[in-house]
Amino acid sequence: MMMNVRSVDWLKEHLPDRKVRVIDCSFSLGDSSAGKTTYLKGHIPGAVYFDLEKDLSGHVKEHGGRHPLPNMKNFLRKIENAGIDNDTVIVAYDQEEGAFASRCWWMFRYIGHEEIFVLNGGYKAWKEEGCESETSVPDYETKSYTPSFNEEMLASLEEVKGISNREIPGILLDSRSEERYLGKEEPIDRIPGHIPGAVNIPWTEGVKKGHFLEEANDRRFAKLDRNTPIVVYCGSGVTATPNVLALLEAGFSDVKLYAGSYSDWVSYDHHKVETNRTSL
Repeated sequence: MMMNVRSVDWLKEHLPDRKVRVIDCSFSLGDSSAGKTTYLKGHIPGAVYFDLEKDLSGHVKEHGGRHPLPNMKNFLRKIENAGIDNDTVIVAYDQEEGAFASRCWWMFRYIGHEEIFVLNGGYKAWKEEGCESETSVPDYETKSYTPSFNEEMLASLEEVKGISNREIPGILLDSRSEERYLGKEEPIDRIPGHIPGAVNIPWTEGVKKGHFLEEANDRRFAKLDRNTPIVVYCGSGVTATPNVLALLEAGFSDVKLYAGSYSDWVSYDHHKVETNRTSL
């Protein structure tokens, strides 16, 4: 069984357990209100809703990227209001993308929570297996949560610079599509291309309809050195997180997220970008 992923069957069996809390992370990057609307139309029984931009991200500033990390006091308040404490077993899901639930998974791992999992296949798989849903919004008793921040999961801008300049050991892994990595298309960020020296392993190659493809990781990560630190990024620190999860599943241990990602990198005028492919 995958360490960070749980099946629909597992959740179905454990859903009655009062220690289990389900988080709905449904979201649409094209319509920021669509996720909450989708949640209200139907969700896994007992699930609370965490919004990518309101709960799992902070306010956008000049630097920090399009989805910077949230204010941790606000994030912890959201957790406690959802009836979550340090002993809660959490299963996060989205519709079927896997990326929004993975961002939630990463956030909880970052604050030191071990019992956090992503639902394989998301809500779509839940419904396809004939499981029940509900529209009512649950109200849980507020709990107390004590974080233990795992700073080893987060890469600083200085660290990214050091790896890019080959001043310190490490691999920069760009999780975006090949077209965006090579600068052939850039629908969002102001400059096309990638951080100099980064290799490209698209996150979509490891997820199919929200199901994490464990068997694909040996092939995808075959050329990566397991003894070298790996810093994963994408456009804004969201779709990089499925690759972080997949790397940990594949046995890599020194894996960090550059939370600001490419949108933070190009917010600095003096930062260079490349459009040629980097090989390992």
